[in-house]
Amino acid sequence: MAKGILGKKVGMTQIFSTDGLLIPVTVIEVSPNIVLQKKTVESDGYQAVQLGFDDKPTRLAGKPEIGHTSKANANPKRFIKEIAGEEMQVFEVGQEVKANIFNEGEIVDVTGISKGKGYQGVIKRHNFATGPSAHGSGYHRGIGSMAAVGPAKINKGRKMPGRMGGEQVTVQNLKVEKIDLEKNVILIRGNVPGAKNSYVVISNAVKAKKPAINPEALQ
Repeated sequence: MAKGILGKKVGMTQIFSTDGLLIPVTVIEVSPNIVLQKKTVESDGYQAVQLGFDDKPTRLAGKPEIGHTSKANANPKRFIKEIAGEEMQVFEVGQEVKANIFNEGEIVDVTGISKGKGYQGVIKRHNFATGPSAHGSGYHRGIGSMAAVGPAKINKGRKMPGRMGGEQVTVQNLKVEKIDLEKNVILIRGNVPGAKNSYVVISNAVKAKKPAINPEALQ
């Protein structure tokens, strides 16, 4: 992860390209992130920049949290994440990171917490096949055999019913269609993980070429 920014998923909409093609996009609010801390190899053993997003009322923050953010002359934040890598070291503590850190047309990865689905069976959770649908069948949506023929035990990792969703998910190779600096919004082609108003991390695509930081973002 060379460069990144924190944001909030607003929802989905659609835009039209210059060719008249309809493009489904996810709207992500990326109001300026504040650099709360810089970590270096000398002091921490690795290089990273800690970003804070979305102000939190002081009454909801503890003293350690208030003390930490005050070093950057910032209010306590609801969402704090580290962006690891050497490239983000150009930002200083207290400086703002804006949407123009990325360029239109750039390929990114988006990480968020997927929607929680509650307790689900193996058909929905793991895409198991159903049993016969006839009335005489005594098996429709069951889990089926779980143990091996030899020792009658269930091995670790066996796919079973359980809690589904609510996990960290990264969707890779998404395209930045449009950046609106006035409204602090990034439009990303396709869908991203999470429910509306959930927090996400937009970062360089791991499997794509990584352009340098836009010089305008440092001003």
